[in-house]
Amino acid sequence: MPHYDTIIIGAGAAGLFCAAQAGASGGRVLVLDHARAPGEKIRISGGGRCNFTNTRTEFHNFQSQNPHFHKSALTRYTPWDFIALVERYKIAWHEKTLGQLFCDGKAKQIVNMLLAELQGVGGELRLETPVSTLEKTDTGFRVTTPGGPLTCANLVLATGGKSIPKMGATSFAHDVARQFNMAVTETRPALVPLTFPEGRFAALSGVATRARVSNEKAGFDESLLFTHRGLSGPSILQISSYWREGESILVDLLPDTDLFDLLRDQRQREGRRNLTTELSRHLPARLVDHLAPALQLSGNLADQSDARLKEIEGALKNWVLTPGGTEGYRTAEVTLGGVDTDGLSSKTMMSKTVPGLYFIGEAVDVTGWLGGFNFQWAWSSGFAAGRWIAQNP
Repeated sequence: MPHYDTIIIGAGAAGLFCAAQAGASGGRVLVLDHARAPGEKIRISGGGRCNFTNTRTEFHNFQSQNPHFHKSALTRYTPWDFIALVERYKIAWHEKTLGQLFCDGKAKQIVNMLLAELQGVGGELRLETPVSTLEKTDTGFRVTTPGGPLTCANLVLATGGKSIPKMGATSFAHDVARQFNMAVTETRPALVPLTFPEGRFAALSGVATRARVSNEKAGFDESLLFTHRGLSGPSILQISSYWREGESILVDLLPDTDLFDLLRDQRQREGRRNLTTELSRHLPARLVDHLAPALQLSGNLADQSDARLKEIEGALKNWVLTPGGTEGYRTAEVTLGGVDTDGLSSKTMMSKTVPGLYFIGEAVDVTGWLGGFNFQWAWSSGFAAGRWIAQNP
């Protein structure tokens, strides 16, 4: 029966990166995955260019029932550490906005880099190899695959969450945690578009505008996109992680804009100008036309009193919406929740109750904001587990 020092289940960002760290001291490492190709979520991320980290990474950019758990790993392996690795492989990159770093070329470059790192430590990769059962043994673990059983001293779960099932995402890591009597927090789709009943915004599909979207828990000032099913765009994806069914969100269509002063000044200069025409200087015309009936936007600027201008400003800056739901795991970028951090060591990512069993990446109850933060968590948590394994053979 083939024996390995470490078997990692999941050939995604966290799993591949962890494997290279775990094998750094010469230990025998094997990565298993049921998929046909490694790093598929890396390949499709960032529009095919991989938003591989964020230079503005801070602890508050992550959600967890334990808001302190992720601090240890993120401190010990930072965005700058990963940037150094990327530059060592001569992968050109650029900052797009808000600290988000992307490859100049294809995301496949990051996958190839991780595979090269794995090969550099003599690690093995077996694709199209599903795992049917896992068992604890006196010396480690027994892993059953179609090719026969394998044994290992250390077992790392890096299979992510349930987001994007068409790519093979499952709850495997969470099921394994429960098998070993470890708690799993509530899981739900995150960084996901919000839907509204009866095609409420279908007529606005494709319209985008900057907006501040908020609720009682958080707020994000980024682009908002109307779709045939509801709302999307960075500001919506961000707030979705803090939203629950039945709750409302507040949309400010004109953040950092004093619309009242602008309209009042324009009324003095060009009072005959049509109100909707003037508003279309500040918002997409299709959006203004859509809102006009409900807000009774009609007449010229000269027809609007100060009180009326204040009313219009208030409506556009305090638009209360109640989503009907989300698009679910089908389009969610990540899974919120996961293996309860109370059962893991923040230093090593190892189970506190099952020696040699590790959980890393998206499988854990640590979820980052949109913009490269979840990849950074994959690198940092993979580093924490892999480095501990290498240093404690």
